[in-house]
Amino acid sequence: MSALGNHILVEFSGCEPEIMNGVSTIENAMVEAAESAGATVINSTFHHFSPYGVSGVVVIQESHLAIHTWPEYGYAAVDLFTCGDQVDPWVSFDFLKEAFGAKNYSALELKRGALKLLDRLDFDINSIRSEAVGRENPQRYTRNVWFTDKDDDQGLSLRYTGDVLFDQKTDFQRVKILESYRYGKMLALDNMVMTTEKDEFHYHEMISHPAIFTHGNIKNVLVIGGGDGGTVREILRHEGVEKVTMVEIDGAVIEACKEHLPSIASAFGNAKLDLHVADGIEYVKNAAKGSYDLLIVDGSDPVGPAEGLFSTEFYQNCYDALNDNGILVAQGESPKFNEGAFTMLNSTLKGIFGKENVHTSLFYVPTYPTGMWSFQWGVKGGQNPFEISEKAETIENFVDAKGLKYYNFHIHKASFALPNFVKKMLNE
Repeated sequence: MSALGNHILVEFSGCEPEIMNGVSTIENAMVEAAESAGATVINSTFHHFSPYGVSGVVVIQESHLAIHTWPEYGYAAVDLFTCGDQVDPWVSFDFLKEAFGAKNYSALELKRGALKLLDRLDFDINSIRSEAVGRENPQRYTRNVWFTDKDDDQGLSLRYTGDVLFDQKTDFQRVKILESYRYGKMLALDNMVMTTEKDEFHYHEMISHPAIFTHGNIKNVLVIGGGDGGTVREILRHEGVEKVTMVEIDGAVIEACKEHLPSIASAFGNAKLDLHVADGIEYVKNAAKGSYDLLIVDGSDPVGPAEGLFSTEFYQNCYDALNDNGILVAQGESPKFNEGAFTMLNSTLKGIFGKENVHTSLFYVPTYPTGMWSFQWGVKGGQNPFEISEKAETIENFVDAKGLKYYNFHIHKASFALPNFVKKMLNE
């Protein structure tokens, strides 16, 4: 042995983009690459960044393997470092080249710690060995795999098991179900968090109950999106509702949630639900005028299949589909995360419904970037969501009877009280 360690710096190119963007796939490949070379894995830590990119490291008893990927270029930079002469990093290199489907590569090998340039120091090895006994690798490794939903400047990270329960690339988006340690199973669309088992009720209770109680006589409801099923579950808690039509563009979302998030997708079998797997934008465009008491736009961020849900034409069609006392509630983005979409939607609704008939409700979801989120309303019949004091007892009785976890009378009123910075953003 002429050196303390072998260090290979590798660049893989022409790799499969989907592989380069799959944090679980990357983590498994890196762990298997280490084991294929005879290394002893101690732990792994990997992050996925939305919309793309994976960083991670596998710590081995003989040093480490590290990686960062650029899926949009089919590129990965890999660092393979092994100490001693019992583990050959070139075995790991060969494994990864095949696992990533790399068409090209470059590699530079360095010898670290040339022994002829070093003097061995004399110290008490016996005491160090006795201290290390309690820290020996128990022959199993801990996984530390992270999912990050972010824009260019900020993000939210959740640690999850590293296993992907559902993963399907559809004609519209990539649908995944993962299981986080803190928030349970979660739905991700194009690597953005949509909902989790532990905090979904924040969103689903607030998108439905405030409008239903404000109106007071909701019978016929149209939901655009909402493939996880949580919104229709909450609407159908109200016995007076006679029919809910739900239009979700991606059937894979529905099937994934029925299988892996049954507590959220629990109302798909309800006889009052008329479920369509279709384009919600086209559905609203062709809807009979004056058809609905309540129209809920439960879409994702304004990218991919949800991009059209933020257009003036779409919301004009929503206005036309509502009856004279109808209420529109739309997923309104965050004033702290997607300020442009938040203010644009508000301006669009004011141009259609009139400024005095547009209201903004703020609420909080821990797993959404920044935590603060909004629903934006357009009201045709002049109902004011603030003026519900006479319904306080009715609301609280409903909350108790249905076991709601977020919504109540005081939350209803408070959600429409806007911070000054939001008022300024919306010119109110």
